[in-house]
Amino acid sequence: MRVYVPLTLPGLAEAYEAGELGPAPLDAYAVTPALREWYVSDDIEELEYAALSRAAQGSLRMLAGDPAAARRRVVVAVDVPDRLVAADPDRALDQSALGEVRLADPVPLKKAASVHVDSDDAEEDVAAAAAALGAADQGDDDAQFTVDGAEDHELMWFGVQEIPNLV
Repeated sequence: MRVYVPLTLPGLAEAYEAGELGPAPLDAYAVTPALREWYVSDDIEELEYAALSRAAQGSLRMLAGDPAAARRRVVVAVDVPDRLVAADPDRALDQSALGEVRLADPVPLKKAASVHVDSDDAEEDVAAAAAALGAADQGDDDAQFTVDGAEDHELMWFGVQEIPNLV
């Protein structure tokens, strides 16, 4: 199963040094039944893009909690056995948890298929979005508009061999 693990650039550097994404349990995003139902599409590429987008939102939340991290969202796409992936059935209908899964074990970085990172020109919007996240969670429409501004930036695709250049 392809899963999308949200990180920050410091988190990616730690994973690179350790040779694995972890420690377990590890939060990630995937094409779950609830995500399929919400997205209403049978196109697997569209569904995987939706899961990647959810992981980018997870990365933004990590950035909000780490003011020292570069203001660039990071998502690592990895292929793992289905048995390592679990979705919380109690949160399946929760809109904020769509596509959310948990990995039972650390994942060797060699299992990564790709890395997705914001470009430098997204940093200002991502920084503003991370700063506005708390107010957006409280229902502030202007703050939500700012958070949505980060989503206007597409994450760039990188091969796993390019991680040393990213960190």
